[in-house]
Amino acid sequence: MGLLSIIRKIKRKEKEMRILMVGLDNSGKTTIVLKINGEDTSVISPTLGFNIKTIKYQNHNVNSHVGAGELELDSLENEDGNGRLSLAHPHSYSLNIWDVGGQKTIRSYWRNYFEQTDGLVWVVDSSDVRRLDDCRAELHNLLKEERLAGASLLVFANKQDIQGALKPAEIAKVLDLAAMEKSRHWQIVGCSAYTGDGLLQGFDWLVQDVASRIYVLD
Repeated sequence: MGLLSIIRKIKRKEKEMRILMVGLDNSGKTTIVLKINGEDTSVISPTLGFNIKTIKYQNHNVNSHVGAGELELDSLENEDGNGRLSLAHPHSYSLNIWDVGGQKTIRSYWRNYFEQTDGLVWVVDSSDVRRLDDCRAELHNLLKEERLAGASLLVFANKQDIQGALKPAEIAKVLDLAAMEKSRHWQIVGCSAYTGDGLLQGFDWLVQDVASRIYVLD
């Protein structure tokens, strides 16, 4: 039995997923993680290294029709008694989210976190137009990494609540997402880490896509 098979068996038993969240600095990565987990987002310092957050996540039923980059979601956003964004579907998973700093001086260290990544979340500041070229270059360099070849890709077009922010379709065009390998499963979702809009829609898709690959459906 190969190591990959052993890892998959362990993950199936524990219903765990390893999620790597990256993007340029000040894109809103940490705010997204805190918002999903119902934590205070009023004061956030730049991530100079990495943060690890384990979140219990319940996934909705998802109506899907094709693979890479196209998935229709039927998601409802609400808050439970603890202020967390919550879902009602009985399939629950443990998400180990690695939130890695995006400053230019530490991007070379991203490679230290690639191992066993099931889902990749790339967060974009949709209002920071001047850095979108840099954003595109860093993303496409990341997607060349062999260790991330099988990871599902969720692109969060964040800060949609800011006036003048580019829409998800515009971000997809600037990032040239259509040029990715056809085997790559990907989705872009507009969101606001500040209000929480779009976060569950994105994570619903990511969790469902990863689960369809690494777990035997019950």
